[in-house]
Amino acid sequence: MKECFKDKVVLITGAAQGIGFATVNEFAKAGAIVILSDIIDTKQQVKELKDNGYNAASYICDVSSEKQVQKMIEDIVSTYGKLDCAFNNAGIQTPQKPMAEITYEELNKTIDVDLKGVWNCMKYEIQQMLKQETKGAIVNTSSQGGITGFPGQAAYIACKHAIIGLTRTASLDYAAKGIRINAVLPGVILTPMAQDLIKRNPKIEEELLKDIPAKRLGQPYEVANAVMWLCSPYSTFVDGASISVDGGFSIH
Repeated sequence: MKECFKDKVVLITGAAQGIGFATVNEFAKAGAIVILSDIIDTKQQVKELKDNGYNAASYICDVSSEKQVQKMIEDIVSTYGKLDCAFNNAGIQTPQKPMAEITYEELNKTIDVDLKGVWNCMKYEIQQMLKQETKGAIVNTSSQGGITGFPGQAAYIACKHAIIGLTRTASLDYAAKGIRINAVLPGVILTPMAQDLIKRNPKIEEELLKDIPAKRLGQPYEVANAVMWLCSPYSTFVDGASISVDGGFSIH
């Protein structure tokens, strides 16, 4: 599959660490030109990639800002001439507490990044892809929480449900025009965030494993591989899908 991405221009948001950076690595190893977009500087990650012979670039962007996203897409196209694939992965979580205790500031911040951020990216990615002969593929990050609930995460879960609806509807708008739009729904993945949570509360891993039929936590590269498949020619009749990468949690 990986031979399909030679010289493809791939944008990944939330690329500094975790699932985002794992996906960067997989695309880079497959020969893609990878743009690492994050609200923090990823120049060090890009340097390491280039030192290993990969083609990568860093771009600081707050996806909640429409103007910043628009400029990012324009700059990518100005530099590389196209945008083949996009993985809209940037997101945040709200502090864990019951719904009625979540402040409007926390709610709005979550919506701005987790939902509007995906909306902003899709809007300008699609506009660019429509201009291209080869069109493109877009993958959005939802969550296993996009099809379930989770106590104390009402704002986050609401956004992740919304991303699935947005993905499905946009895919209907553009399927006949050659742009495929899908979503991945990661379960509990051993990202730096999860590792920090387990370090602070060692018993939580045991509790999490009780609900995962695979009896292990996922690895970031496993989500990355699903993203790559959805962007590849091996999934050309897959459109509007929500692919769970959760060790069977959502069907348990």
